[in-house]
Amino acid sequence: MAIAIPVMLSQAGQVMVQLADNMMVGHVGTVELAAASFAGSVFINGLIFGMGFTFGLTPLVGKAIGKNNFGEAGKLFKNGIFSNMVLAVVLTVLMFAVSFFMDRMGQPEEVVRQAIPYYLVLVASMVPFLLFFSFKQFAEGLGNTKTAMYITLFANVINIGLNYVLIYGKLGFPAYGLMGAGYATLIARIIMPICFIYSFIKKDFFRQFLSLAHQSVLHTKQAWKLAKIGIPIGLQMLIEVLSFSLGSVMMGWLGEVPLAAHQIALGMASLTFMIISGISSGTTIRVAHQFGAKSYEEMRFAAFASIHMVIAIMSVAAIAFVLLKDQIPYLFTSDPQVISVAASLIVIAAIFQVFDGIQVVSLGALRGLADVKIPMYFAFCCYIVVSLGISYLFAFVLGFGPRGIWFGFVGGLGLAAVLMITRFRKVSKKYVEG
Repeated sequence: MAIAIPVMLSQAGQVMVQLADNMMVGHVGTVELAAASFAGSVFINGLIFGMGFTFGLTPLVGKAIGKNNFGEAGKLFKNGIFSNMVLAVVLTVLMFAVSFFMDRMGQPEEVVRQAIPYYLVLVASMVPFLLFFSFKQFAEGLGNTKTAMYITLFANVINIGLNYVLIYGKLGFPAYGLMGAGYATLIARIIMPICFIYSFIKKDFFRQFLSLAHQSVLHTKQAWKLAKIGIPIGLQMLIEVLSFSLGSVMMGWLGEVPLAAHQIALGMASLTFMIISGISSGTTIRVAHQFGAKSYEEMRFAAFASIHMVIAIMSVAAIAFVLLKDQIPYLFTSDPQVISVAASLIVIAAIFQVFDGIQVVSLGALRGLADVKIPMYFAFCCYIVVSLGISYLFAFVLGFGPRGIWFGFVGGLGLAAVLMITRFRKVSKKYVEG
């Protein structure tokens, strides 16, 4: 918990930026909220793949620190930032190109018109955001999780303040509406890596790795080592998010009211996901350190302690979702139709909370072992084949509408939970038995 709590707050902070945007934009209008949902659902695919790629740095650094090999950690730091920035530029170009196809995804015309310029501002934030994550994942590999937490919380305050000024037109600024939320997010994401760079320069603990990185050279072998772990993690995370994004596209086929309601329920589910993702990151650090030190029993204890914690946390979240299903939507909108649909989706989100927790933490444990390829194949089966198949069947063939799309999420996450925890038990047991 000492390692995981700062990561939980940091990860939750990433979602709070989007939640704050949605809450404040939702009170401008339903079309604006639907546009934010559509743009966010497209953009998050590139963002999540990039984030997942940077996650490959953490277990390798953690393993090096477990062996007290600081020189190796310095090499990983330099090559990791280089690799991540190359990917960030490539993703920015690709995501910009996607904007030319957003009007062909079956969404309402007015939603698309407002979504595209907002989406392009989000795309502009890709490079600074992944630079922040490069520093964050390296620091977490060292066992330092608090710095990223402080920076994220500070950036959230900046984002919310700028939202208020730019969305509603305060302090002499024009009322930019949805675009104001985009500008606020971009500014906040530029500030985040600047704060991390300042921390690395000022703190003695970090400064030694800057010196080690400066002494090392860019090495294709090292970059490929990072890519072999980062790409499968990025693809696994992309596949999961892609299933929700394609679910959002299908929701848009049902109209702007279901799409706006979907964004509210998805925002709440994303908040709890990012909290448990923090526990997952803490699990990766603990498992990687113990794995590097060859303390295999302690490695398993750390992983299963995390699974027990996440079951308890997500059970509480599920109960809260059910009890507050009628109140939560009012934070985002006053449209009675949107509120009604959102309440029904929040109940379904409650059902898959524990499944989501188990699969995320099991994945974190597997990443600590650098076991990333098989989980990627599991993710494709669960989130693309099973989840989207059930969503389409129940929503459009059996006529359940918006709820049918979310039934698919329950099925995909339930199967993923079983497969991921079974995989960790099998792999970790081999190390314990020698």
